[in-house]
Amino acid sequence: MAATGQDLSKPPAASPEPRHDLTLREIEGPSALGGDLRRFAFLTVTIAVTEFKLRFYGSILGYFWQLFRPLLLFTTLYLVFNHLVKVGEAVDFYAAVLLMNIVLYTFFIEGSSAVTAVVDREQLVRKIQVPRLAIPLAVTLTASFNVVLNLGVVLIFAVFSGIRPHWGWLEVPFLLVALAVLAAGVAMLLSALYVRYRDVKPIWDVISQMLFYATPVIYVLDGLQSLSNGIKEVMAMNPLATILIQMRHAIIDPAAPSASAAVGGSVYLLIPIALGVGIVILGYRVFDREAPRIAEEL
Repeated sequence: MAATGQDLSKPPAASPEPRHDLTLREIEGPSALGGDLRRFAFLTVTIAVTEFKLRFYGSILGYFWQLFRPLLLFTTLYLVFNHLVKVGEAVDFYAAVLLMNIVLYTFFIEGSSAVTAVVDREQLVRKIQVPRLAIPLAVTLTASFNVVLNLGVVLIFAVFSGIRPHWGWLEVPFLLVALAVLAAGVAMLLSALYVRYRDVKPIWDVISQMLFYATPVIYVLDGLQSLSNGIKEVMAMNPLATILIQMRHAIIDPAAPSASAAVGGSVYLLIPIALGVGIVILGYRVFDREAPRIAEEL
């Protein structure tokens, strides 16, 4: 035993154990776009189409329910503001203007109504590979399907009201895209904030009601004789109002003031454009910042 040359009085050295990092790292979800634009676009369209089909599933009248809502609101407002209050008496083609504005405003509200969309789809959000931004944008895209169909009815109504097709109708697709982008910007902002702050929904409900009356939906700005031109120009700088005013000029009455005339000149038209772009950028930045942490916030 002694010949081995080993000191048996010392215990054998313990073999080094593998080191384990016990630090719990926070696992974050994907970014807003998920890193793959093709997959993001595919999921957005798929969710939107599915939502559109499910909305009328089991309904006998199907899409016509979607059309009845603006028509019923149009009928009520037309009777009140054209026959009782007589706001529309001095407005050419007031019925067509009112119906078009209701359809467009309804589209904006539906397109930006993704306030609770992310929270309502909690099971989908918890699947970590789903790009978060697909959820609110799918809401806007579903609303886009509806407005395209509803605007077809508006154009038919306009023709029966004595309005003849003209070159201004070519502006409609561009104005619809602008309105959809604005609605998407609001949807991104509200849906991201609602995950943390549940007060966002009642606040937005109040704001949307105020916006209905602050925007020329049931009236036209050039018909408000009691207001000064300066106040009218400020009201027209609301991005939603700018689009509605230009839609009236493009579809219903080319003799009506255009958006640039309503805000006081082409230079001032940059103000509502900047406001709209700012809302979209803010909505995306806020959503992109919150997207990786949405699952844990839920």
